[in-house]
Amino acid sequence: MAEQKRDYYEVLGISKGASEDEIKKAYKKMARKYHPDLNPDNKEAEEKFKEVNEAYEVLSDPDKKARYDQYGHAGVDPNFGAGGAGFDGNFDFGDLGDIFGSFFGGGFGGGRRTNPNAPQRGESIRMSLAISFEEAAFGCEKSVTVDRMEQCTTCHGSGCAAGTTPEVCPDCHGTGTVQVRRQTPMGVFATSSPCTRCGGKGRIIHQPCKDCHGTGSVRKRKTIQATIPAGIDNGQTISIRGQGHAGVNGGPAGDLLITITVRPHELFRREGTSVLCEAPITFAQAVLGAELEIPTIDGKVKYTLPEGTQSGTTFRLKGKGIPSINGHGRGDQYVTVYIETPRNLNKEQKEALKKFAETMGDNNYEERKKFFKKNKK
Repeated sequence: MAEQKRDYYEVLGISKGASEDEIKKAYKKMARKYHPDLNPDNKEAEEKFKEVNEAYEVLSDPDKKARYDQYGHAGVDPNFGAGGAGFDGNFDFGDLGDIFGSFFGGGFGGGRRTNPNAPQRGESIRMSLAISFEEAAFGCEKSVTVDRMEQCTTCHGSGCAAGTTPEVCPDCHGTGTVQVRRQTPMGVFATSSPCTRCGGKGRIIHQPCKDCHGTGSVRKRKTIQATIPAGIDNGQTISIRGQGHAGVNGGPAGDLLITITVRPHELFRREGTSVLCEAPITFAQAVLGAELEIPTIDGKVKYTLPEGTQSGTTFRLKGKGIPSINGHGRGDQYVTVYIETPRNLNKEQKEALKKFAETMGDNNYEERKKFFKKNKK
């Protein structure tokens, strides 16, 4: 009976406004759950599997979906009860690719398979490298040592002993997989799995190379010169093309990926291309002004400190920051001065300081004057 049919959206567990991707994702999930191979001799799962496929056939077709949304089951099945969307047990799963791969070792026959003998890019190698603050700022050359797989020079990557060639696997005919067809109440389903005879490689090496033992590659230690660009920051990664593991079947080598760690500096810290530091000054320098020697990543520079400089004042040294990693200009250095209070004064120094304090009035201390004025309110 038509009224016994469940809503197709309910069957897939999605809302009516679901997108194509959401419909397909929901279908894959439900089809895996109720697939007959996972539920042998389970009539309820078999009916659920049929219901799921019926719902997907309608909702995955824009025209059928539009009619269903407007008229319900009657919009896609005039007979309403004679099979709904006409599912006959031979539903085409080809357009969904290898959706059952994780359950059946390769999925349905319509899924795409990778040729095991096609050229494949080698894996990349990841490593970290610690450099100094100055090396990060101005760039440097570093020698790094990696252990990587390289093409065997004896067999040139074939894996075969000299004068021999591999045999195409007679079981999988070079594909690396074999198919098994099973008759179920829903029709014939084909599952694929790696070929056990060749181990999924598609070929059999009867006389392997003595150096690489048939793998086509050997592990070697290699020292590589890495150019660290000026302006690189902590945590950034540089890539050296083709210095990773060797490719397979003539494929290109992977890359060497080096993540940079910048060691902290005892004076400087960095924000983008800006260099920040703090410099202590004496009370006399703050009051009278002074010519200071300020450290930078380029060396010491002179800076004239104006009279009456307050503790916490920050001044800028233009162009003394970090070079931009794209090569366009440099940042600035920002120096924050703070007044260091003298300790361990002798009696004469204390008396002199007292006499100095007696000559001072609130007019000489603007911030102090403001503070006590607000405090009286």
